[in-house]
Amino acid sequence: MTSTELATRERTLSLLGGEATDSNLRRYLHGIPGVDAVGLEQRAAALGTRSIKTSSKKWAIDTIIGLIDLTTLEGADTPGKVRSLVAKAITPDPADPSCPRVAAVCVYGDMVGDAVRALGAAHTTPAQPGINVAAVATAFPSGRASRAVKLADTADAIAAGADEIDMVIDRGAFLSGRYGEVFDEIVAVKAACARPDGTTAHLKVILETGELNTYDNVRRASWLAILAGGDFIKTSTGKVSPAATLPVTLSMLEVVRDWHRLTGEKIGVKPAGGIRTSKDAIKYLVTVAETVGEEWLVPELFRFGASSLLNDVLLQRQKLATGHYSGPAYVTID
Repeated sequence: MTSTELATRERTLSLLGGEATDSNLRRYLHGIPGVDAVGLEQRAAALGTRSIKTSSKKWAIDTIIGLIDLTTLEGADTPGKVRSLVAKAITPDPADPSCPRVAAVCVYGDMVGDAVRALGAAHTTPAQPGINVAAVATAFPSGRASRAVKLADTADAIAAGADEIDMVIDRGAFLSGRYGEVFDEIVAVKAACARPDGTTAHLKVILETGELNTYDNVRRASWLAILAGGDFIKTSTGKVSPAATLPVTLSMLEVVRDWHRLTGEKIGVKPAGGIRTSKDAIKYLVTVAETVGEEWLVPELFRFGASSLLNDVLLQRQKLATGHYSGPAYVTID
């Protein structure tokens, strides 16, 4: 057992009062108060109506850009497409060098090397920080593979230079109540994120909330992922509908808030899939600020998983600068 696995198990042992068995995890997770679905949706709707003044809108737009995991996850991805994605990540608006960079590019594991090489020449300064490479792994998006395959998938991405791993949980195991199996797999994947230099790639745990059916399940899966050592909890793969929604993200943020109050540890949240406009993204910023605080509005603690969002945000940014809307031809094609 690695030191990472040992530390996670010791922490969980203390919280659960025993080993992370199905029975202990079931007792713990089902002892968490249930979600008031009506209240959650009403609060999400109220937060979604908050407006941001014009003076704050540029800050909001630049913040959104800096929180994006610019993503391409298609079977038709090529090294050339990944290089184009990286170029856009580095210089989102070629006409405006003051435009911030995105937080990361997110690709399939076999594209990690291409992304790392494309980013190799990017100059990093305090004003323009580096861009991480995130890789989806563990038989994304279904998660239907043996643990050995999932761990090999993760190890390959780490060996190629991935800074972050976005894994998927086994939703079948979770929905069947096999919580110990899900827990053990997250712990094992976290251990596989260890790099030769002694550091560990950040682990984002994808819950695929569209398949979990209830807010109670989303809350339990969030707690389980954090107990097992996830650095981020992520809503969706983007391949299942519904993907990210404001109420689901609010529910996950409430878990992160409660975990921070319990342990002092800050866990990140990543809504992914279906967030396409700056108007929608601003609703998420407000929800984060009102639920866990503005200190979470940094790439280390909050991300948007998106492909088309960046273009809309860039058009809104250009509108603020010029006073008129630009057409789609003024941004690059994804």
